[in-house]
Amino acid sequence: MAEIIEQHIEDRLPELLQLERVGLFTRKEIKAVIKKASALEYKVQRRALFKEDFINYIQYEINLLELIKKRRARTGYVFKKEEIEFSIVHRIQNLFRRATAKWKEDIQLWLSHVAFCKKWNNKTQISKIFSSLLAIHPNKPALWIMAAKWEMEDRLSSESARHLFLRALRFHPESPKLYQEYFRMELMHAEKQRKEKQEFEQAKMDLEELDFPEEILSGGLARIVYKEAVSKIKGAEFHLSLLSIAKLFTFAGDLQKEIYDHLQVLHAGDPLTWDFVARRELELESQPLGELASKQGKAAEVARREERCCAVYEEAVSSLATEAMWKCYVTFCLERFNRKTNNKELREKRQERAMDVFKRAHEARLLSEDLYQQWLDLLLGLGLTEVALGAALAMTDCCPDSAPRWQLQLQVLIRLESSEVNERFEEAIQHLRAKDCLPLWSLWVEWSEGAHSEADTEALFQKSLLATVPADSVIMKEKYLDWAYRTGGHKKAKKVFISLRENRPFSVQFFKRMIQIEKEQETCKMLNLREYYERALREFGSVNSDLWLDYIKEELNHPCGKPENCGQIHWRAMKMLQGELVEEFVAKYTFLQIGQL
Repeated sequence: MAEIIEQHIEDRLPELLQLERVGLFTRKEIKAVIKKASALEYKVQRRALFKEDFINYIQYEINLLELIKKRRARTGYVFKKEEIEFSIVHRIQNLFRRATAKWKEDIQLWLSHVAFCKKWNNKTQISKIFSSLLAIHPNKPALWIMAAKWEMEDRLSSESARHLFLRALRFHPESPKLYQEYFRMELMHAEKQRKEKQEFEQAKMDLEELDFPEEILSGGLARIVYKEAVSKIKGAEFHLSLLSIAKLFTFAGDLQKEIYDHLQVLHAGDPLTWDFVARRELELESQPLGELASKQGKAAEVARREERCCAVYEEAVSSLATEAMWKCYVTFCLERFNRKTNNKELREKRQERAMDVFKRAHEARLLSEDLYQQWLDLLLGLGLTEVALGAALAMTDCCPDSAPRWQLQLQVLIRLESSEVNERFEEAIQHLRAKDCLPLWSLWVEWSEGAHSEADTEALFQKSLLATVPADSVIMKEKYLDWAYRTGGHKKAKKVFISLRENRPFSVQFFKRMIQIEKEQETCKMLNLREYYERALREFGSVNSDLWLDYIKEELNHPCGKPENCGQIHWRAMKMLQGELVEEFVAKYTFLQIGQL
């Protein structure tokens, strides 16, 4: 091994001598480079290899290249690059090759090699790297797309990119992303061919010797890809994605129309199709541009387009009355309402339309929970509190077992300071399952703290502990303890802790909060801290190493602590902790002993 390392160091000497001769590095710096390179070479030549050693060596060489670049810029010396930089680049390439051969599964390592080659413009090498990478990882469509994109955009080779996409589709015949990018590539190829033909025509060159088939120029290959894609992958969303790609290319008008017609035939029952068809009306002009000179004329044209959109949506919700379809309609109305306009008539019309659509979707019981939130925010923002209150009270009638709807309703009632809040909370708890009620109990006690007396709020906390499932009661105990300290100080918090200390289950945070409360007092009693730590360790001592360390630190740092107890605590921790937690505890305890924790 030593001979190999010496050989590699000797191979570096020509470039190092050049660096010293041209004045980019001093002799002292050259010696430092040799010393560092020798240490790194030993690590990558030993029998037990580690990926980090290769990464460190590569990074060192890259940093060396950057330093040489800065020295060249400072001195203005631009010669001898082949003897200096290219030699280092070649060595980095060899290190990357060895690393990727050893750790084939590390995709990031392969991509780092690609990025390095791109930086140094080594195009041939990149193609070879992608070829090796795809042979090992053919199951990742993103890598095929990356390789094809490189061939198309950097090497300007449409044929190689097409070949890669076709190979990729053999492995992933139902990958939407592959078809989308292949479709885009064929359209880019057609656009490139059209530009080349146009340039030749402008140069008045003879086109008979050149091959520019009309079928390719009009997007014929892209049409074949599109047909194959929609036969393999169903759904309006994928169909629309292909149409959106085709719309990026102005020459593909016929292809766009074909895709649009197929969309309406194949996916007539999909809300996304109706949504696209309706929104398309915004792009169509109903008046010549000359008649839209004034602001009033432009506003009228926008209003007419929106009316046409709504006519399509009305047809959609009448033939496809689903929650998804109403959501598309409502979302469109909200988007238009939120668009800024100085035209009062248009603004009022948008507001009226949005309110009407929200109301009709609600009456049809097809308004989703997230849209209820937006509707109520809209009503409250417009000052329509009575309408908002009515909508909030009615939203749970059609779906009384929906916790988010009850929560939204109660938030609105609290915001409007309704007298029905307490009654509605009771009703919600009766309708919902115990495991869904935690957000409501949290909201209820939060509201009660500001609206009711301390006795009523405490009674509500105690009621929540009995009504919630064990996992949720843990959170309510933490809230109960925080509330007690906030309203009654340390004395009340301790009283609550004592009342709950045998009422399992607990969380670590419950005990940590009580410890924190005790430590915030002017006279922090170590006796109380020991009790809290002991109770916490009784519950979590086998699964939480930090608790033991905190307990030891408390004994060491507290004025009334007993450092002699630390040995006993350490012994107990070693007995109770399990698996990797023992090693973690020992490591942290060692840091604690040397003052590093």
